[in-house]
Amino acid sequence: MRTRGGGLRTLRRDYQLWIMIAPAIAAVLIFNYIPMYGIQLSFRDFDFSKGLTGGEWRGLDYFRQFIDSYLFSDLMRNTFLISLATIIVGFPAPIILALILNQIRRKRMKTLMQTTVYLPHFISIIVLVGMMNVLMSPETGVIGYMMKGLGLGHINLIASTNTFIPVYVLSDIWQHCGWNSIIYLAALSTVDPQLYDSAKIDGASRWQLIRNVDIPALIPTILILFILSMGNILSTGFEKIFLMQNSLNLPVSEVISTYVYKIGIISNQFSYASAIGLFNTVINFVFLFAMNAISKKMSNTSLY
Repeated sequence: MRTRGGGLRTLRRDYQLWIMIAPAIAAVLIFNYIPMYGIQLSFRDFDFSKGLTGGEWRGLDYFRQFIDSYLFSDLMRNTFLISLATIIVGFPAPIILALILNQIRRKRMKTLMQTTVYLPHFISIIVLVGMMNVLMSPETGVIGYMMKGLGLGHINLIASTNTFIPVYVLSDIWQHCGWNSIIYLAALSTVDPQLYDSAKIDGASRWQLIRNVDIPALIPTILILFILSMGNILSTGFEKIFLMQNSLNLPVSEVISTYVYKIGIISNQFSYASAIGLFNTVINFVFLFAMNAISKKMSNTSLY
């Protein structure tokens, strides 16, 4: 058992590291833990004159109100569909990209390719959605002209309920796939070169190298990131969906995050919106805990 004196000695020895991470610890405490004091707003009637703790206690009334709402099933369905589509299609994309980039042996070409695929990540969400609206306009957009040339007619891909989710997911992959591949490239850089040399001596093809050397090296990283992604199963990106929303695609684009904004900020129902947000967080935590337990049992890889 570590004694108190041993802890102090460790602190003195590694004080430079503690000083280095102190701003990050402070940021997490200020922006993640201290605001949790406001969770009680989900169980009270918020009153501006009485503050967070002065409102009447309502218990689980707001949670029941949300579950009994006629919008509950639509919100849950839309949020799950968009999140699952993003995970199923988007999660493997950076892995595949990292494997492809790792096969490039010319350093200059590899650097150029990496820079090219990283750049979309730095495009503002507002700019990205503006580009999508311009390119996909059925009248003046490049993609609109291509669709007319293929005989598909005038289809507004963003406004259509049939194409909104594919457009959202594919644009998200295009923007973040390169950036998300960095961590997988870092994992591949730790592979012992002697493994490649030994496999080549045994006559392994490039595909066999990927299957028997690269992919096994990535599995721990893949599992950890997949567990983290399952912890955000109901946390679809608010900004992008909100900017892409319009009256035509609303049946499939209204998700929990946009509904909370409209209820809480626009309609001033702060307690109700807080309850919905807490409900969302609890569901995410359940998925995170369950996936972590499954991964730990099956592969002995977990967050804790």
